[in-house]
Amino acid sequence: MNLSNALFTIKDAATGELRGVSVDLMRELAARLGVLLEFSVYATPGEVADAVDSGKWDVAILAIEPARAQKIAFSPAMTEIEATYLVREDSDLHSIEQVDMPGIRVCASEKAGYELYLTRTLRNAELIRTKGLQAAFDLFNERRADAAAGLRPALLESMGRVPHARLLEGTFMTVNHGIGTPRERRAAAEYVKAFVEEMIASGFVARSIERHGVQGLTAVK
Repeated sequence: MNLSNALFTIKDAATGELRGVSVDLMRELAARLGVLLEFSVYATPGEVADAVDSGKWDVAILAIEPARAQKIAFSPAMTEIEATYLVREDSDLHSIEQVDMPGIRVCASEKAGYELYLTRTLRNAELIRTKGLQAAFDLFNERRADAAAGLRPALLESMGRVPHARLLEGTFMTVNHGIGTPRERRAAAEYVKAFVEEMIASGFVARSIERHGVQGLTAVK
């Protein structure tokens, strides 16, 4: 379970209990398999992906990215989240297209799905990778970056911690999340694929998002 994305997973500070869309899905999957559910908790999605060969997790909800797909077999996409840039109010940047220009510094949380995408697609701007989203905000506040990349809901939530900033209109990508399994577990991957397809078709994912009141996370139709 990736604790850096509150759209999927929230940890209660007092009890340590996990709740959210990811918890609903994992409980449903475990119930169907008739197995006990144990959560392995990680601070970032990069840590989850890096642990794929450790044997510490069997299934994980992650952004679907080619770099991860080398070792992780992904289900079809379940959800969509827009990713965009945070810039200063007085910035000359006014569109997504203007960001990928020489001399522009973009900070992003290392190994997040959108950072992996920017690694593949940015041609001119400098990409600065940070250890987590808060570190990206710190870099931005120190004026060592011209734009901070992130999921739109997380950037909106952060506006109070990043004074005199605004979001660029539009999106540089739509982040799709799915359930992944270690690539060598082919039978598990096929089962998870069918499970996710049913969760989408039945409306389970959409109902879970609505029940938890998650803003900015959309179920794939």
